[in-house]
Amino acid sequence: MDAFKQVESFVSVATRGSLSAAARAEGVTPAVIGRRLDQLEHRLGVKLLVRTTRSIGLTFEGAAFLEDCQRILNDLANAEASVSLGGVKASGHIRVSAPAGFGRRHVAPLMRAFLDANPDVTCTLDLTDRVVDLVNEGIDCAVRIGELADSSLVSIRLAENRRVVVASPDYLARHGVPARVEDLSAHNCLSLGQQRGWLFTSDKGEVVTMKVSGRLECNDGAVLHDWVLAGQGLAWRSLWEVEGDLRAGRLLSVLDAFAAPPTGIYAVFPQRKHLALRVRLLIDHLKNHYGRPDYWRPAA
Repeated sequence: MDAFKQVESFVSVATRGSLSAAARAEGVTPAVIGRRLDQLEHRLGVKLLVRTTRSIGLTFEGAAFLEDCQRILNDLANAEASVSLGGVKASGHIRVSAPAGFGRRHVAPLMRAFLDANPDVTCTLDLTDRVVDLVNEGIDCAVRIGELADSSLVSIRLAENRRVVVASPDYLARHGVPARVEDLSAHNCLSLGQQRGWLFTSDKGEVVTMKVSGRLECNDGAVLHDWVLAGQGLAWRSLWEVEGDLRAGRLLSVLDAFAAPPTGIYAVFPQRKHLALRVRLLIDHLKNHYGRPDYWRPAA
C-alpha cells in the first residue's frame, strides 16, 4: 500500500506541478507528499524529480517512469469502473491470424460480432496460409487447422475439421463415380499446390496417403473450389468450405466410406502466465459459435 501511495503521489506532483497542489488534491500536507517522493526515489535508487523552491521538473528517468505509472493507474481505474458497472470489460488491441479461406468464411464474420460486443477492443486480422511466427510477429492468437507441431504454443480445440472428396454432378455423369480409393487414378484430381496426397482410411482401419494426379493444380483453395464447381475434376476439400454446395446439390461427395478421421481446428497462442481478457473472450466467442449444432449445418 505504501508503494502504491508513493506512485500515486509521484504522478499527482508531476502532473500538477507542485507538492502543495498534490497535497490539496489528496487531503494531506505537502510534507507527507515530500516524504513519499523521497521514499520512492530511495526504493528505486534513481532521481525522478528535480525540486527547487520555485519549480519541480522531471528527470529523464522520471519522465519515462511517469508514462508507465499513468498507464498503470489508468488501467486500474478502468478495471474498477468496469466492475462497478456490473462486469469486467475487455479493452485494447488484438492481433489474430487465420488461414485465408477459413478466415474469410468463419473468422471475419464472427470478429464483427465480437467487436460489437466488446466496443473497447480493436483488431488486426491477418489472413494468410503460411504458418506465422506468433512471438516474433506479435500475434496474440492464431487459428490453425490440422495437427499441431509447435509444442511451445498453447492450443485450444475449437472444432473438428473433416475433409471429403467432391465433384460436380456433371463431372460424375461424364466420368463415373469412383467406388474405391484406387479408382482415383482414372480421374482428374485437382491438387492444392505441392500437396503430398489425400488421406483415407483403409479396409484395415489405417490412415493411408493416396497420391493423386490431374491436369490442374493451384495453390489457392478458392480457385480449386471454383474449378470443382465448374466440373473440372475431383477435389479433396474441407467440409466447412463445401457444406453449402453439398446441401444445395452443386457438389456430391464420394468415397465417404473411406474418409480419414477428422482433424482439429485450434486456437493457438504463446505460453503466457496471464492471457489477456480480450484474447480469452475471443477464443470463447469462436468456440461457442463453432460448437453450435446449427453453425456448420444451417437450416435450409
